[in-house]
Amino acid sequence: MARIAYLTSIDFGSGTLASLGDALVELGVKRPLLVADKGVLAAGIVAKATAHLPAGTPLFVDTPPNPTESAVNAALAMYRENKCDGIVALGGGSPIDLAKGVALLATHDGKLEQYAMIYGGLEKITSKVAPVIAIPTTAGTGAEVGRAALLTLDDGRKLGIISPHLIPKRAICDPDLTLALPAMLTAATGLDALSHCIETLCSPRINPPAEAIALDGAGRIWRNLELAATDGSNRDARSEMMMGALMGGLSFQKGLGAVHSLSHALGGLKDVSLHHGTLNAILMPIVLRFNAPEIGQKLARLKSAMGMLPTSDVAAELDALNRRLGIPKGLSVLGVREDHFDWIIERALADHSHATNPRAATAADYRQMLKEAMG
Repeated sequence: MARIAYLTSIDFGSGTLASLGDALVELGVKRPLLVADKGVLAAGIVAKATAHLPAGTPLFVDTPPNPTESAVNAALAMYRENKCDGIVALGGGSPIDLAKGVALLATHDGKLEQYAMIYGGLEKITSKVAPVIAIPTTAGTGAEVGRAALLTLDDGRKLGIISPHLIPKRAICDPDLTLALPAMLTAATGLDALSHCIETLCSPRINPPAEAIALDGAGRIWRNLELAATDGSNRDARSEMMMGALMGGLSFQKGLGAVHSLSHALGGLKDVSLHHGTLNAILMPIVLRFNAPEIGQKLARLKSAMGMLPTSDVAAELDALNRRLGIPKGLSVLGVREDHFDWIIERALADHSHATNPRAATAADYRQMLKEAMG
């Protein structure tokens, strides 16, 4: 097991789930709430975690694919009813983000909206946030080391609640938990992680350490994603994917871009349920082409890190990878319609990731990207 201290403390390696009990003691958590979802429960991973938790630990599994304000409030009620003093988040980005929302509201007054980044919430979030231990079961979101929770309010707005105080106090990254992950979910979550690395690199903010981490993460993911998707039992590939996803999460403190401003908005649609990683996979080549005039030098560095030839077209390579992995060819097959566009664009322009796209995007630009993404 390796103990990594960067933004937070991370236990990484095969079998590190067994460190959960020690983590609770170190953080002084005596009565945790376990937050997961029904998929993780059905896969038997909840049972593996509870073996290292106090007897009678309350369990919340009604986490939606895109966590909502109402689900946060339901989990918060369970937290308070059981007099919990911390949270163990088990699963992909959805349970981890939901857990961050509960940890915030358990210690801060008022509703979620006031803590959104775009409404000045950053300054309102204090160190009182309840401790969260995050245990990812996918190699994708990087939420286990991220400072953001993406939560959909009851009115449909998907907002970023962002603060260094929301970073989980401990991340337990055990690649063994991803061995049974289906191929399509491996692909979609892996492409989500790759989008974090690429958008971090392209962000115009100055943060060379984050860029170095993002480049290394992109290379690990590019070299191992297809192998992990086709041979899910390959422990080396699974470990490299989990490290790549972790590096995406460690680096995206630098800011993301139009891929995420659009995917966050799309994820807030009420009449269609969309997977965040799949959206990012579809959007990434399109946004890279749009950003190309501003990121030429960075693309050269990305090609080198991913082992591509200097003459390679990164967007075309990503398109080809999507096809090989079976990613849907466009948004239309997922249920997105052109009459959704105005709603999506309005929210994409207001999203916190919009400001750090390397090329300024207008409403017309977003409309054109969406048209291309329809397939």
